[in-house]
Amino acid sequence: MSIPSRDPLRLAFMGSPDFAVPALHALHGAGHAIVAVYCQPPRPAGRGQSVRPCPVQLAATALGLPVRTPARLRRDETAQAAFAALDLDAAVVAAYGLILPPAMLAAPRRGCLNIHASLLPRWRGAAPIQSALLAGDSETGVTLMQMDEGLDTGAMLLREAVPIGPRTTATELHDTLAAIGARLALRALDEQPPAVPQPADGATYAPKLAREDGRIDWSRDAAFIDRQVRALNPWPGTFTHWAGAALKVLACAPADGAGPPGTVLDARLTVACGQGAVRLLRVQAPGGAAMDAAAFLRGHALPAGAVLG
Repeated sequence: MSIPSRDPLRLAFMGSPDFAVPALHALHGAGHAIVAVYCQPPRPAGRGQSVRPCPVQLAATALGLPVRTPARLRRDETAQAAFAALDLDAAVVAAYGLILPPAMLAAPRRGCLNIHASLLPRWRGAAPIQSALLAGDSETGVTLMQMDEGLDTGAMLLREAVPIGPRTTATELHDTLAAIGARLALRALDEQPPAVPQPADGATYAPKLAREDGRIDWSRDAAFIDRQVRALNPWPGTFTHWAGAALKVLACAPADGAGPPGTVLDARLTVACGQGAVRLLRVQAPGGAAMDAAAFLRGHALPAGAVLG
């Protein structure tokens, strides 16, 4: 995205994951002076646990932008002073991962603007995309807000909604909302829309996800399990246990069938739930490759009557 800005601004960009990268590219492409990019420090990742920069650091480096990776901000007066010394018009924040102390929130002339992947005040917190899918929401969106000291409680500048379809996945929603967030950030900087306080009621919270959130409880109804699989892949991933090991469930769909929860009902990997059933469409055994159900069954004996748990 490259939209010329009316008045190039002196900015800091603060973000870490893939979700933030489109906004960084959009601001750079619009000609704004991005004088510092803040992101999480490189951390061990992958099977080999090699230390890797986050996606925003990789993108910033490719653009030739200076990167800062402080491990903390709230009690680091040196980091706060360095931020103030940047003499910013504004800071744009997208899934950064660190809480900004009051001194940093107040430092830029136009404050700090946050790209949040929900229609606030619904789904404040760390995992708004997954939470909207898990809850069965019919829509979600992006809110561009003026940051304050609360958790996603700042006044709203712009909002844009998108529908959630019956087969929408977290990956699809993530990419759609990231693109919307980039566009709204440019608009907010150019148009300076009025800040509107969030409604006093209707707030919900989306806590940070852990691996255990992906464990499938077959006593739940089929509709919930289907949403869980669509919401929690690729992270933290959904899984069940079979033959003493974790079996990743990468895709499924509601299906006809009934039986004791967790029981395989047929040769197409239809599994009974607490109410209804789901058909496993794509799975991954420990140490193996992801594959569709038919390919998996050619190499693994998982007959009708087997119980997953």
